[in-house]
Amino acid sequence: MYILFEGIDTCGKSTQIALLAEKYPALITTHEPGGTKFGKQAREILLSDALSSKRAELLLFLADRAEHYEEVIENNKEKTIISDRGFLSGIGYALANGDFDFEELVSLNKFALKDHFPDKVILFLTNMETLTQRTSEKELDGIELRGLEYLITVQNHMKESLEKLDIDYLEIDATQDIESIHQKILTYLKL
Repeated sequence: MYILFEGIDTCGKSTQIALLAEKYPALITTHEPGGTKFGKQAREILLSDALSSKRAELLLFLADRAEHYEEVIENNKEKTIISDRGFLSGIGYALANGDFDFEELVSLNKFALKDHFPDKVILFLTNMETLTQRTSEKELDGIELRGLEYLITVQNHMKESLEKLDIDYLEIDATQDIESIHQKILTYLKL
């Protein structure tokens, strides 16, 4: 089973993935961008916000996604794989960046993923107050430096996009405490 944990920065995805990995050591955990050798290089470029072309940024994310699918997801399809981010983030960020068409983005991501979207998505949703508090406690990367309104716009695009797709998903209120969120995820995934 291929499961995506999606949401904007500081929403708690990584914390929940770590809790699951501790409880279920046989899980394969990975992330995008950066879950492969190529992905680490792509991540460096993407998080530095060095590209002036949003199309180039989108294509680099898609190249990372294709490589990640080929190396990690496809090679472990008999196991349970949890990825910290994936295609939904890609669509959300692309829509927030400009004049991209939703259907075109879905098509490009299907191409990168060999027509295999995840089996389940867990979408973490936060609010401006929590986002402000959590981002004040860390050093921001180039994408986070685009601003908190930008991140909330990305989140809204992720939510709207997921509602349009035929994928089993769970929405998580990321402002809740860690244990409550963990229990909701365990109930949903039934691992």
